[in-house]
Parts: sequence; structure tokens; C-alpha cells
Amino acid sequence: MDIETFRAEAHRMVDWMADYLSNVESYPVRAQVKPGEIAAALPGEPPLQPETMERIFDDFQRDVMPGVTHWQHPSFFAYFTANSSPPSVLAEMLTATLGAQCMLWQTSPAATEMETRVLDWLRQMTGLPDVFTGVIQDSASGAILCAILTAREKATDWAVNRDGLKAVPRLTAYTSGETHSATEKGVKIAGLGAENLRIVPVDDGFSMRPDALEAMIREDIAAGAKPAIVVASLGATGVGAVDPLRPIGEICKKYGIFLHVDAAWAGSAWILPETRWMFDGIEYVDSLVFNPHKWLFTNFDCAAHYVRAPDDLIKTLTILPEFLKSREQGQVIDYRDWSVPLGRRFRALKLWFVIRSYGVEGLQAMIRAHIDLAEAFETWVREDAAFELVAPRSLALVTFRFRPREEADEAHLDVLNERLVNALNDSGSVYVTQTRVRGQYAIRFNIGQTWTERRHVEAAWAAIRETALALPESASG
Repeated sequence: MDIETFRAEAHRMVDWMADYLSNVESYPVRAQVKPGEIAAALPGEPPLQPETMERIFDDFQRDVMPGVTHWQHPSFFAYFTANSSPPSVLAEMLTATLGAQCMLWQTSPAATEMETRVLDWLRQMTGLPDVFTGVIQDSASGAILCAILTAREKATDWAVNRDGLKAVPRLTAYTSGETHSATEKGVKIAGLGAENLRIVPVDDGFSMRPDALEAMIREDIAAGAKPAIVVASLGATGVGAVDPLRPIGEICKKYGIFLHVDAAWAGSAWILPETRWMFDGIEYVDSLVFNPHKWLFTNFDCAAHYVRAPDDLIKTLTILPEFLKSREQGQVIDYRDWSVPLGRRFRALKLWFVIRSYGVEGLQAMIRAHIDLAEAFETWVREDAAFELVAPRSLALVTFRFRPREEADEAHLDVLNERLVNALNDSGSVYVTQTRVRGQYAIRFNIGQTWTERRHVEAAWAAIRETALALPESASG
């Protein structure tokens, strides 16, 4: 493709992109295809001869788009959102055009220095103390793995990197059952073993119990283990649980344990001063992560990972073959030493675009609007006799279930709610996800999509009520 053809095709695709964002509501929220349907539409062999971009793009619209779940749809209330925004999309276009591999300062000075500056902007915006230094990871999962690896090395005086796990005592990690599964995955990858991940009980509000944590730590020490890390959650996936950092941090300090905080979703809300109560005890935290790609209108992937002691992270991950040496070494930051992958994208650019385009006050207004809508939705659930809240609302996350007054059988309630979720998602009008709360099947309703307005939330609630009451096995139907 020559540059003039590229120019013409790029203009055509940008027009399509703008039309897509304008008309995304016309699509079903969740892809309405069956397994294998998209693969069946794609040729089994690659083309031998070049094909025109016009034909390729036509096939994209005909064969690929039906299999896309539309995360930018304003009726997307599933999981936690991966919201984006026009400024972020524009920055991604520039990033793709530059095609920079930003592993060293030398390979992209602008990417390195912008990342440092923008992560400090974000630190200021969220009220984090200036003892924290930031780096952009691909995901909260990547940041959790980095924390576990760093904790492993600190707990063993960096012996594992040198001699392997066989040379050190059994290492243990601690988290609650509300914590994201990325913690267990990180523990496995780091070689600690899933059996050494201790699941700490939670209280009635789904928060980790510090007394139970300390009891487990004492038990493990008595058995000859070395406690390495506690992973606390602020806004955990299931019901948005918030762990009490201060008592947990005091325990970690007492026993010399690394404390990491996973705030992947809720951390973006810290740009609102009224939400910062949740990091009372932040002075005990060694590292934390939150994802601007979840609730700060920045395209995936962009996870803000803050560490108290960057040298510990670098010492854990650094490796220096000849080809990675540069004359600027020691004078600049080389972010390839701050994460597991060597290669790095120019992720800071989209965050820079978003913060500058909306301003702090604009971003605050958008997140406050989502929380206000969730408060309204919570009220509707509470006031409807056929539904019940199963956990307190957490910011913009409401967890509830359908419970007709005549129905008392828990197993049948689980069946009804599962059928409700499937019916809603199969309709294409709304997308929600399920969870289990103390064993009960429940529905998560998370408001955070960039384009969501009150009318979308009202329409979703109407669809939920109508669909629930029309279920064939509903005792109230």
C-alpha cells in the first residue's frame, strides 16, 4: 500500500469510526453469534495474491463485526468497563503510526519522560503521597505479578532469583476470597504454589478480617513458613469489597510482610476526594495498582502501578545483556526494568491526551455522574419487592438478585437469576454479569461506560424487571 492509498483508506476508516461511536447503540451489546460462527466465515487458507483494502474492510464489516461485543455501548453494565474516549482513540492512532518500542529511554525518550510525568500527574490527581513512583503496566494482573515477585525476593534477600525456590523456606501469601483471581495466578507463576496462598475470611461487609489474617500468619510462621506478601483489595471484583488498609498494614509492618493493594477498578475514583477514605493506612502500602483503562476513559491497556521503593522492583526484574546497554544508563529511567515484558508500548500518550482533553474537573464530573446513577439504580432495586440487594453498593457497582416474594427455595432462586442473566444478555439490549455472594447466584450491575446516560440505566432497569417477571418459572409470573 502506498502512502496516498493509505491516506484515502485512513480517512474512510476514521469516518467509519466516528459513525460507529455515534451509532453504537444500534448494535446488540453482546455478540449474538454461536461458537465457531465467525471462524466459519473466515477462509481456511491465506490469500496468495494481494487483496484490496476496500474488500478487506467490507469483509471486516460483514464477517467480523457480528462477532464483536460492544464494550463502548452505553448499555454495557457487565464486568468492569473497559471504557475509552475519542481523545484516547486519537492517541492510539498516533501510537500505532509511530510504532515505537519504548523499552529504553534511548529507544523513545519522549515515551519514557512522558510516562514519568503523566504518572506523577495521576498520583497528584488521586491524592497518593509523593513517596510513590509510577509506571504503566499492561494490566493489574501484571502489576500483581510484579508485586509478588518483588515480595518473594525481599523475603529471601533476593536468593530465589539466584538459587531458586529450593534454597529458601516455604513462602506464603495472603488475600481474601473477594480478591481477583490474578493473585492466585501470580502466586503460581512466581513459583510459590497455590497451596501457599492463604484465603483470609471476610466480615459481614466482605472486607478482609485483620484478626484472621494475623492468626494465619502466626500459624504459618510456627510451621516454618516465611510470610511474603499480603494482597489487599479496594473495590474487589465480586461486590466491590474494600479491605481495611490500616490494621492490615500494621500487621504487615509487625511481621515484615510486603503489602500490595489491588484497586484496579476503584482507584480511578480517587480523583474524587470524597472516595479517599478507603486508603486510610496508605503509609503501610508497598505497592498498588489501578487501571485508567477501566474507569478513566483511556483505551485498554493502561494500568497505573505505584511503588514505594522502585529500586526493589528494578533489582527483582533487571537483566542487562549487551544489546540493552546504553551510554545514558544510570542517568535516565529504562522502564524495561520495571515490568516482566521487555517490550513496551507508548501507553502514556493516550493518558496524556485524556487528562488534557477533559481536565481533572471534567473527569471528576463523569465519574460522579456514574456513581449518582448507581445510587439511583440501588434505590430502584431496594424499593421493588421482587428484587433484593445482596451487598452494599460500592461506588458505581450494584449487586442484586431477583427474589419473588413467593419464592423461598434458594436453589430455584439461583436458577431464576441465571436464566434472567442469560435472557437479558441474549436480548442484546443490555449486558450484565453474574457473581456468587455467600453462595447465592447474584447479578452485578456496573455503571462506568463513557457514553452511559440516565436513560440507558432506566431502560436497563425496565428490561430487567420485564424480563424477570416474564420468566416461565418465576413464581410471580
